[in-house]
Amino acid sequence: MSENIKKKQIDRRWIFLLLFISVALPLIFVIGFPIETTENARLVYGLIEQTPKGSKVIISFDYDPASKPELHPMGKALMKHCFDRDIKVIVTALWPMGVQMAEDIYSDLKDNYPDKKYGEDYVNMGYKAGGIVTIQAMGKNFRDIFPQDMNGTSIDELPILDGINNFDNLGFVFALSAGDPGIKQWVQIAHDTFGRPVSGGVTGVSAPAVIPYVNQQQQLIGLLAGLKGAAEYELLTKTPGTATKGMDAQSVAHLIIIIFIIMGNINYWRNKKAEKKGVE
Repeated sequence: MSENIKKKQIDRRWIFLLLFISVALPLIFVIGFPIETTENARLVYGLIEQTPKGSKVIISFDYDPASKPELHPMGKALMKHCFDRDIKVIVTALWPMGVQMAEDIYSDLKDNYPDKKYGEDYVNMGYKAGGIVTIQAMGKNFRDIFPQDMNGTSIDELPILDGINNFDNLGFVFALSAGDPGIKQWVQIAHDTFGRPVSGGVTGVSAPAVIPYVNQQQQLIGLLAGLKGAAEYELLTKTPGTATKGMDAQSVAHLIIIIFIIMGNINYWRNKKAEKKGVE
């Protein structure tokens, strides 16, 4: 490589620094690049909007910290939407860490909703192993599967669970799913067997396998897919958060990369042209 070409090259450390800044700033300050909402996200939003106030619903936190960047923003926006609509939230988890994921979100929101009380407007029933077998048993007798909440409080001492005997007493089920067990099992049992409306949110890599349940089989009412799905729901609920910031960061980073690709190609053709002139 000639000295002339070396001088024209940009020190890669400047590129790394620029990419770092381009990703970090949108994560701190919301830029708010336009986000086009999909029909699937609008269906999820419509489900919550059409659910009568005072209804009781299950939100199942079936993921762990590895999927938190994509699913946590969905869970937070969804729970906030339910609180705004005066919908009572019953949390379950088919994954052990799902219990803590739900508690993290509730801890973030409870100061903004001082009128919402644990045991009356929100309850965390904790983790239950068994996957599809557990869901099926819940559909038959919820109280046998969850005789107490995650804190050991009897189900009979929790007003939110008054009258909750099976899935017939629920407005809908929403599954935040990172894999198996998760949204597919909820569809197969809560919807197909017991006829309850089911919706959900999944990681981006899981979406292609779940989309047919919405578009072809109509077993799911909408679907939030990956970080973009979370950002769409934040937009619909007018609560920009970490998903919106994440999409901003991705957009800026992609723009910077495209600019460098264009610059690299321009410099490449300039160098080729200069080399031809030198030969001549």
